[in-house]
This record gives sequence, C-alpha cells and structure tokens, in this order.
Amino acid sequence: MEKFVDNLSPMDLMRSEKMKLVQLIIPVESAHRAVSYLGELGLLQFCDLNAEKSPFQRTFVNQVKRCGEMLRKLRFFKDQIIKAGLLSSIHPVVEPDVELEELEIQLAEHEHELIEMNSNSEKLRQTYNELLEFKIVLIKAGSFLVSSNNHAVAEERELSENVHSNHSYDEASSLIEQEMGTADQPGLRFISGIICKSKALRFERMLFRATRGNMLFNQAPAGEEIMDPLSAEKAEKTVFVVFFSGEQARKKILKICEAFGANCYPVPEDLSKQRQITREVSSRLSELEVTLDAGIQHQNKALTSIGYHLTQWMSKVRREKAVYDTLNMLNFDVTKKCLVGEGWCPVFAKAKIQDALQRATVNSNSQVGIIFHVMDAVESPPTYFRTNHFTNAYQEIVDAYG
Repeated sequence: MEKFVDNLSPMDLMRSEKMKLVQLIIPVESAHRAVSYLGELGLLQFCDLNAEKSPFQRTFVNQVKRCGEMLRKLRFFKDQIIKAGLLSSIHPVVEPDVELEELEIQLAEHEHELIEMNSNSEKLRQTYNELLEFKIVLIKAGSFLVSSNNHAVAEERELSENVHSNHSYDEASSLIEQEMGTADQPGLRFISGIICKSKALRFERMLFRATRGNMLFNQAPAGEEIMDPLSAEKAEKTVFVVFFSGEQARKKILKICEAFGANCYPVPEDLSKQRQITREVSSRLSELEVTLDAGIQHQNKALTSIGYHLTQWMSKVRREKAVYDTLNMLNFDVTKKCLVGEGWCPVFAKAKIQDALQRATVNSNSQVGIIFHVMDAVESPPTYFRTNHFTNAYQEIVDAYG
C-alpha cells in the first residue's frame, strides 16, 4: 500500500504533503533566535511536551507575563487614540528593531505620562463642570430670589403659623412641627441646587412629605444638557430652590438632596454679591477652558507620536510573546543546558529548517550547533497543504472549521 501511495502522481492542491516527526536539541543561548526564525519560516509545528504542567509552572512564564503586560499597555494606548478621535499611522515609521527591555521601559514611561495627563484633565473637567453648574444655579436661583423677595415675608409668616399651630394636628405631626418650631435658627431660609430632570418630580414629592408640606419648591430647566461632575455623563438638569423654616427641616432636605444626587450650591441673597460671584465664576470658567484646551493639545501630540510606532510595537511584542509561548512547549534539560523539542514538518521543508537553524547558531554566536534529526512516529501526523494566492483563502476556511 505504501508503494502504491508513493507512486501516485503529484496532486499538490488535493493531498497533504508527507509529514515527518523531528526532534530538535537547541542550546539555551540560541533557543530564542532559533524559534523566532522557525516562526518566520512557518513550516514546523511544535508538539507540547509540557502538557501536564500549568502555565505558571513553565520555564518562561515570567517572560510571557511581561509580554502580556506590555500588550495591555499597547491596548491602552490604542483605546486612548480612538477615544481622542485620532488614527494610528497606517504606514508606521520604520525604525531599527528595538530590544524588548528598552521597549518595556518606553511603554512604562508613556503609560505613566498618559495616566497623569488623564488624571489632571479629569480633575480640571470636574472643576469646570461644577463651576458651570454653579453659574447656572446663580442665574436661575437669583431670578427666583429677586421675584420672590416680596413674597418671602408672607411665606415666612405662613410657615411660622403652620409650625406653631400644634392644636389642630395629631400627636405625631405635633412632635415634628415642634422640632421645626424650636430650631436654633428660626426664620425663612432656602437651599439652592441642581438635579437631573428625570428625578425632579420624585424629589419634590419626597421634600413635601419629609417637611409635612412646610416648604416652597421652585424649579426651572437649566436650558441645556450639562455634564455631571461625578458621573461625567451629559443629562438634562433642573435648577431648584427650596424655601423652608427650621434647622431640622434643613438637615432633612440636605439628606434628601444627597440621596437623589442633587448638587447644592450656596447662592447669596444680596443681588450685588450674586453678580460679583457670577463674574468671578465666569472668569474662572474662561481660564479653565484655556487650560483644558492646552491639555488636550498636549495629550493629542503625545498620542500622535505613540501612534506612529504603535503598529511596530504591537507586532514586536506579539512576536516575542509567541516565541516564549513556543519555548514553553519545549523540555528544559538543566544538566546539558539545552532545550529539547519535537514537532512535525513537511518532508520538503527539512533543508529550509536546517538552514534557519544554522543561521540562528551563527547569529547567536553559539559554540554548539543545533541538533536536528527525524524520528519514527506512531501517531497520525497533521496535514499541510501547499496553497497559492487563489487557494489560500479556501484552505483557511477549511482550517478554521477543521
């Protein structure tokens, strides 16, 4: 049967190449370069001789971890470039191949720089959003205070009468109102702030129930979508002013504001002070806008510089990780200081593989050559089909579902 198969006419596109099981004994000093050259050749499939070991028990686990960490940093750079609306260079700058240790230092420096810039930008953005909310609250709440200035005295008198008229309520209501009436700071007071529009109705109901109706709630839409200082998400918001009486009511209102995520800002009653604070806040906002623009330009410049090298760095680290993953499939002989590996290769590729191993020995300045010999195999070999430009796509589909 074997003679019959050997005498068959060539059918390169329909039949797998003849495969042989080979063994390699590689000195430690030339192992990395040898596996790298064999990977570029792509004609040798290594067998995992450490299948019983976990990934953390293998020889080159630390190198694989380092490459994984570097890939994480590179993905972080790519995400930052996409987030900034930039594009990494399709035609990267061609530079001499950089050493892995040097590249690791460069990536760590770039990551530290970007994290620091992001942190500073986030703090500035949060301050800017808080000041923007404060400005809107000053404008909207100020109009409430001016229009309600005359009405405030009457409301204060009405609230005071409601608080002190205890005889017409039940015992529980009387206790609450007595607490409000005996506060250390009597008189009509107010709390101003801003809240998401979707929560405004529930917020008003909760305030009404907590104060037994002894409050006056005014609200007005902010007029534009505002980015929340904490969540950094844009949302429609509503400015509110709550008039109340008593220290107990103030504590309850502040707790409800905190529970609903409302941001409270102090607004002075004096109109001249309101205008002065508004001018100061507007000036501060202008300064922050200039600072934020300068920070964005500096960050975009750094990301653009990284984008020129990102493709090359990604290819370098992936190649190094693949080399160390392959080296982890080899047995490490401590006594002879060499690595022993087994793999399958097509018969026609023996000369090419030996040539790659010879180049690895010379380029690594190793005094001992790499031993390459064919072994007898009992198990069935993997298949290898020679393909051309046309049949390569179809073979990849077969391999994907194989």
